[in-house]
Amino acid sequence: MRWVSDKGLHHLLGVAIVPDFEGTKYRILGEISSGGMGTVYRAEDTELGRQLAIKVLNVTEADESIAQRMVREAQIIARLEHPGIVPVHDVGTLPDGRVFYAMKLVRGGRLDEFVAGNVSAKDRLRKFQAVCEAVAFAHAHGVIHRDLKPQNIMIGSFGEVLVLDWGVAKMIATHTSVEDELEADTLLLPPRQGAGNQLTNNGDNTSPGTIIGTPNYMSPEQARGEINLLDERSDIYSLGAILYFLLTNKSPRRSEAGTSPRPRELNSKVSKAAEAVCLKAMAFSGADRYTSASELAADVVHLIDDEPVSAYRENLFERVARWLNKNRFLVLLVLAYLLMRIFLAFSARR
Repeated sequence: MRWVSDKGLHHLLGVAIVPDFEGTKYRILGEISSGGMGTVYRAEDTELGRQLAIKVLNVTEADESIAQRMVREAQIIARLEHPGIVPVHDVGTLPDGRVFYAMKLVRGGRLDEFVAGNVSAKDRLRKFQAVCEAVAFAHAHGVIHRDLKPQNIMIGSFGEVLVLDWGVAKMIATHTSVEDELEADTLLLPPRQGAGNQLTNNGDNTSPGTIIGTPNYMSPEQARGEINLLDERSDIYSLGAILYFLLTNKSPRRSEAGTSPRPRELNSKVSKAAEAVCLKAMAFSGADRYTSASELAADVVHLIDDEPVSAYRENLFERVARWLNKNRFLVLLVLAYLLMRIFLAFSARR
């Protein structure tokens, strides 16, 4: 008997896993990334002659609930038409029963990779502002992400910011009109060979007590598994955790006391205002956080423009210092003019 080497076995497994798109207009070019639910491939649309990304379910038709979740992810993304959210072009099933959907191919790097470069604080805040705006758009359409983190944010080759991985997103119960729209306009996939039913969208059926999200970036209520209590403020906590990472280059970590070190303890260059914005977004109680991602984005804009923020009350000295820093060119110009006048006056007396 001839044994197959580990390298050969790995190759055979890779070939077996690669989805078969024969009979479709797509041609697989290579794997981009792989996660728990699906694998993303670089592919070519042979009819339009363009490259795109295709996410394919990792499991076969044996697990119908996971397949339904992936269809639901595609449906949610398709309804969120925003420059900061990757558009979905197509969805379907393969002959082996695996669900797939095709989306725009984004060339660039993740936010954590972007931060690893020599990026200024203002540039970091501008990227974060774009993330907040995309999330605010989703919230306005009744969708919460539930897994916001630097690894799920892409910075494109032209600086564009995109929020990815809506696999555990949830329709907010209070937005009944959006929920009704999703139920009324359910996407039905063609029945698979030997399957007695079709994939439909049954909404989010996550059981209470199930922990969804990423440690260090999920809100306290998410960590407790209080799924039914999650709303926009849970995403706002995650946005605050992302801002914490952008300010300190470190992920927030809960200590035994229940709180992370303050950003200024890790990076003395962080302003008191920026720290206050971060900590307000990351407040333990949802009632103490920003009421919306738009409100958080507004304070971030104020940070970028050296304006006062709602999360921090300046004293007179800080207000003057901030004004001088913001208008330092004008101040230097006035000082130069005064020095010149003093010099001319002194010269005239001699």
